[in-house]
Amino acid sequence: MQLDAEDDKLVALARAAGARVGSRAGAAVRDGDGRSYASAAVQLPSLTLTALQLAVAQAVAAGAQVFEAAVIVSDAGADDAGIDAFSDVASAAPVYLVSSDAITRVRG
Repeated sequence: MQLDAEDDKLVALARAAGARVGSRAGAAVRDGDGRSYASAAVQLPSLTLTALQLAVAQAVAAGAQVFEAAVIVSDAGADDAGIDAFSDVASAAPVYLVSSDAITRVRG
């Protein structure tokens, strides 16, 4: 599967977010105004969020109301909790899973 240029940017942002904290996984979302939000997962004793959950939370906290797409970069498979969070705010927008050997549209 080939992504368009805007979705390729999400992949780059998601990879960079993961790399900043030494993780091979990251996620990014794009809102209706073209703004992007990227994150890696957070695992603390009192708080655990997947990368996509955190990217969605950042976007919502910034006032985003319309979402165009989400990307998860991971070899560990789909992020079900993150996809659920994205589905809460974007009923029809696509979610792509990018692994080291494939790009799969997992929703939308």
